[in-house]
Amino acid sequence: MLELGQVDKASDTPAFKQIATALRAAIRSGRIAPGDKVPSETQLREHFGVARMTVRQALGELSAEGLLVAEHGRGVFVRERPVVRRVASDRFARRHREAGQAAFIAEAEGVGVPSVDEIEVGSEVASGDVRDFLSLPARSRVVARRRRYLMDGQPVELASSYVPLSIAKGTAIEKADTGPGGIYARIEEAGHALAEFSEEVAARMPSPEERRRLRLPAGTPVLTVRRIAFDINGLPVELTDTVKAAPSYVLEYRFPAN
Repeated sequence: MLELGQVDKASDTPAFKQIATALRAAIRSGRIAPGDKVPSETQLREHFGVARMTVRQALGELSAEGLLVAEHGRGVFVRERPVVRRVASDRFARRHREAGQAAFIAEAEGVGVPSVDEIEVGSEVASGDVRDFLSLPARSRVVARRRRYLMDGQPVELASSYVPLSIAKGTAIEKADTGPGGIYARIEEAGHALAEFSEEVAARMPSPEERRRLRLPAGTPVLTVRRIAFDINGLPVELTDTVKAAPSYVLEYRFPAN
């Protein structure tokens, strides 16, 4: 069996944590590669000289971290590393829209094959949050666009966008296919040249529905990004809430030093 060292029974660190540390180091060093099956409970119990429950606690800790995935009837495996995508601050640059690329396509370039499914588009009364962020009066309507993004067939992001109906009405924003450049290109064509974006980033555990739609192993967190687009007059013209599979992303931002 793979060399994992031994449990120091004189240590103040619980045995299950020592075993988890040894397995974690083996995974991160590549000695146990993504997709590999880890030693069985019986093998680990005999190797470390501990009770079965101790081994299960160690495996449970690593599963909660998203490093391991249990497959019924097959064993426990190191979770495959997903494609890492960089979310850079220039993904909303006008040059991408002029080249016919929406933000998701721009940031995915050179990484994999992007696609979108589960698209829902329709007009609805803005919720309180949406209304507040878009500075809309009560009972205002928005065009809501909800979709799931995939990279090489693997779900990586859920997104819900809201554009005031006064801007979106009669444009391709009301259609599933918004055309080259995406909704930001259509917003600018409607007379709202974009000036800046604000983003609020947080992390949390997914809801059961989010976990199902993103096909996330147990214990895998998500990143949430709330983005507001402003036109040159300072008017908020679009709000997007995204839920991203955290292991699939590296957030990269560039700021001026002055």
